[in-house]
Amino acid sequence: MQHRIFYFLFFLFSAPFCFAQTNSELIESLKKDVTYLADDKLEGRETGTPGSEAAAEYIAKRFMEAGLQPKGNNGTFFQVFSQKPKGVHGETLPDSVKEVSVKNVLGYIGNGAATTVVIGAHYDHLGYGDEGSLNTGTKAIHNGADDNASGTAALLQLAESLKGKYKSNNYLFIAFSGEEKGLWGSSYYSKNSTIPISTINYMINMDMVGRLTENKLAIYGTGTSPVWNDLLKKVIPDSIKLTKTESGVGPSDHTSFYLKDIPVLHFFTGQHEDYHKPSDDVEKINFNGMVAVINYIENVIAELNDDGKLAFTKTKEEDKANTPAFKVTLGVMPDYMFSGKGMQISAVREGKPAAKAGLLAGDIVIKIGKTNVTDMQSYMQALSLYKTGDKVKVIALRGKKKVAVKVEF
Repeated sequence: MQHRIFYFLFFLFSAPFCFAQTNSELIESLKKDVTYLADDKLEGRETGTPGSEAAAEYIAKRFMEAGLQPKGNNGTFFQVFSQKPKGVHGETLPDSVKEVSVKNVLGYIGNGAATTVVIGAHYDHLGYGDEGSLNTGTKAIHNGADDNASGTAALLQLAESLKGKYKSNNYLFIAFSGEEKGLWGSSYYSKNSTIPISTINYMINMDMVGRLTENKLAIYGTGTSPVWNDLLKKVIPDSIKLTKTESGVGPSDHTSFYLKDIPVLHFFTGQHEDYHKPSDDVEKINFNGMVAVINYIENVIAELNDDGKLAFTKTKEEDKANTPAFKVTLGVMPDYMFSGKGMQISAVREGKPAAKAGLLAGDIVIKIGKTNVTDMQSYMQALSLYKTGDKVKVIALRGKKKVAVKVEF
């Protein structure tokens, strides 16, 4: 804890751009927002529920208090549409399955500029965990403090901070719903933009920014514009252990904008054992870390203020067309912050193949059957070769030692 506090104070006083609020005021504001959004009263903010509606109203009120203009439909802060769910494998469900009401929340800072920066975060979560939960216990509310009350709170703070600053761009703040259902909100917005989509300069996404640990930060989309890598070196201190991923395609809302040829950056402080579980609560949020991430993002925006419209670059498409289809799973959570060779396990689910075989959190899977595992793509490729009931030898690194186990899918 002491080294984090030292780092945070060092960054606060050495950063070239700072918030007008004091550190303590900003942390209290972030706590207030995360605590409200992650309260049991909102019952996990599942899209289309009263809890999700309450969250949307809260966000709209905060936008209004920050002096933002409504940029939804019909002069409101809301963009509302209906979406029919699909099955787990994308199949069409029966007519008896009703459409879900989805509500994006949009606030705007108009500086009279030719281009607009979109800053986004999803505010929905899993409700009681009926879909997408990793909980193995009894049914319970999934409050999603990190996923993604943290990103939503950061969005609200940036909306307050950017008012009257860096006026070479306009700023559109979007709180998306339906992300956990399959990027519903951002996908719809990208096809039904409330501003000319050609005027969007770049998009910044914040999804799970509340658990900065050991100064590890991941940024996705670094290959979507030629400016990103040099810029990030300038605004991210060397003390941060930065993991960069070039692809603009990933399991969060920046993907919808990348697919419209818009440069994107997605900020993420890493997976943890509470991901998609009822234990993702406000008490575990690192608010000092959140302040640091918000500062990094504001520094990016400030540095680009006079740079005009950014060039867009296509990256390696890691979408469904190139992702191997697989019907089995080890029952583990990959560590998306891991940058070495192999697939490092962040968590092991009880009762699943990996747990039964004796694999542990921290193990690095390097071979499944005859397939060498060097990254997530090769890991998925290996899984695609097997079906339920198959048995296979898995080799993992545990520290410096190789461990071989027999896995039954």
